[in-house]
Amino acid sequence: MVTITVYCPYCGSDEIIRNGHAPNGKQKYLCHKCNRQSRENPTPNVYSEEKKEEIVRAYEERSSLRGLGRVFGVSRPTVIKWLKKSGTSARIE
Repeated sequence: MVTITVYCPYCGSDEIIRNGHAPNGKQKYLCHKCNRQSRENPTPNVYSEEKKEEIVRAYEERSSLRGLGRVFGVSRPTVIKWLKKSGTSARIE
């Protein structure tokens, strides 16, 4: 039998227990030392910089926030956050 030791990504402790599954099926873990949860093999942020720039450019071409959400599948608050960071917030309600 092979034993794999899992370490906490936050504090590095090996006092980890399994703590259910995430909605996508990945195993969740709970650290007894720092009391934080983590997943196995977490995925990075979903949206690439190219996609963010494309959505901001579409907004600058007079697309509505609701339309951007439908076409690109991104929520309006996320688009608003990107617009504020890019400095294009002049038209945001």
